[in-house]
Order: sequence, then structure tokens, then C-alpha cells
Amino acid sequence: MADVVLVTGVSRYLGGQFARALTKDPSISRVIGVDVIPPPHDIGRTEFVRADIRNPMIGKIIAQSEVDTVVHMNVIATPTHAGGRVSQKEINVIGTMQLLAACQKAPSIRRLVVKSSAAVYGSSPRDPAMFTEDMGPKSLPRAGFGKDSVEVEGYVRGFSRRRPDVEIAMLRFANIIGPGIRTSLTDYFTLPVVPVPLGFDARLQLVHESDAIGALLASTSGPSGITNIAGDGVITVTQAAALAGRPVVPVPLQAAGVFGGFIKRSGLADFSSDQMQFLAFGRGLDTTRMREHLGFEPSYTTRAAFEDFTRAIGPAVPGAPFVGSALSGLAGNAAHVIGGALAAAGRNR
Repeated sequence: MADVVLVTGVSRYLGGQFARALTKDPSISRVIGVDVIPPPHDIGRTEFVRADIRNPMIGKIIAQSEVDTVVHMNVIATPTHAGGRVSQKEINVIGTMQLLAACQKAPSIRRLVVKSSAAVYGSSPRDPAMFTEDMGPKSLPRAGFGKDSVEVEGYVRGFSRRRPDVEIAMLRFANIIGPGIRTSLTDYFTLPVVPVPLGFDARLQLVHESDAIGALLASTSGPSGITNIAGDGVITVTQAAALAGRPVVPVPLQAAGVFGGFIKRSGLADFSSDQMQFLAFGRGLDTTRMREHLGFEPSYTTRAAFEDFTRAIGPAVPGAPFVGSALSGLAGNAAHVIGGALAAAGRNR
């Protein structure tokens, strides 16, 4: 059982909610929350310490407080929430390296919990219907958050070899959604018109924000190992758009990068190439281990989690179908230009 728990990323929404939930556990004597800025939300009786996990000072905090459990929540999925892609990668990869180096030197550490992501499985047309924890990606993520997550997990495996005495629980979350959390996926479904890759209708598997916190709480004292975390069932992208009351605009996949860049520059949502791949091919997770090994049962199915999110976002903007028609024309023109360029490149070979 944990006694002194350190939580990274406590100023972000999910980290703060998790830290506050931890403080309600009478068996935990201290909860220490670490981040570079003070939390804008209530974190209960969590003791906030202003520190950057990329700085070796994190080692002093762990040593002085005799921390026995570290919950690493500061792996950031969206570049805009980190100040850009460069900063995101530094926090995710360099921050994890420094944190693990500090944990390696601390004899008090007995348990490490890492909030990872199902993004490590990538997204491709060759994927299985459901990924188990023992499966690897058919196509490794080559950029963005997915690539960061693969690197983070690699460093955690290295740490486990150097400190075999430390129990490690790594949770691979499906996309987290709910009324309070903001992610690239929630931004996507709050657009007045939802762009969908032409000819595709990807399966989405989601986990509600409250279930994400519940799984993390279970992992602080539960069994070690890698566990997929997701709600039951799937919904498709077009079903989700319909539930959100958003019209869709088909976008040829070869034009998705151009289209995503346009939306990103407009400040409406943050898109990357790996996210567009995900929206085309989707991803499914086998959650047998979540139930049988971790002993956790989500309260929300994928559909119920999404419906709870839609209740918080309100109706679509009036006139959205007309915007969709204009964007459809823009997407078609972009696809024509890109197709012509690819054909010309082929002839010139």
C-alpha cells in the first residue's frame, strides 16, 4: 500500500483530478503534486511543489520526502497544451528520462505507475480487430505523441531492468473523453463541421475521464504490468459526429494533411499526421487483462462516455452545413492538386 505518493503533471486537468481523488484515501499519508505552474483547479490536500521534471531537482524532492510511489501523469498528448511540438517532446521524453533517473537513485521507491497510451499501437489498415498488451504495432508511429509514447515505454522498460525491485504498472489508455477534459479528439468533435477521411469510417474505442482516474487509483496498489484501459464497445467516426450533432465533410486521405494544417492554423483544433491516420483506420483494444488482472470495470461504455461528452459541448453552430459545403470544395481542390503533383513526380522518375 502506498504511503507517500508523488504525482507529476498535477496542474493538468486529469493529473489534478487524480491527485484530489488520491487525497481521499485515508491509507495514503501524503500526496505531493509536481508541475511547472500552480494548478488552476482544486487538488484537495495535495501538497503542490513547483518543479520541472526535466530538472534534476525532482530527485531531491523524491529523496527528501521519501516517496514510495510515483505516478507519472505528465506525458502530454497535445502540442498546443505544451507550448508547441518541441516543448511537448522535451516534456514527454526528456522529462521521463530525468524522472526515471531520479527514481533509480531513490531507495524509497517501491512502485511506479505510468499513464501511457494506446497510441503506441499505431493505426494502420493491417491492424488486428483488437490489440492485446502483448502485440506490437503493424506500423510504428513515426511522429507526434504516438512516437513519444513508444519512447517513454522504452525508457520505462530500461528502468525496470535497472530496478527490478520496483513494481511497475503501465496503463495504455484509449482516447480519454468526458465533459471536463480537453484533447485533440474533443476539439475535433466540437468543430462546427467534422472532416472525415473519404471512404473510411474508423472504429473508435474511448474511456471516460472518471474511469481513467478509477483505473489509475486501482493501479497504485494493484498488480504490476501493462494493461489496456478502455470502455466496452466501439462507435465509428460518423456515428460520433451524429451524436455530437455535427455535419461531416468527406476529405480525401491524401489531402488530410493539408486540411489538418488549415484547421490547426485557424486555432480550431490541433491535428497531426498520426491523428489523421487514426481517424481513417481507428483502433480496438482487448481489455481482458483490465478486468481479470487489474480487477477494474469501467462505469461507462465507449458510447456512454461519448454521450456524456456531447452533453457538455452544446449544439452545432447554425449554418454549419453551408460551411461544410465550402470546406468540401476546398478539400476536393487540395486533393486534385496533390494528386496531380504525385502523378507528375511518378512520370519524372
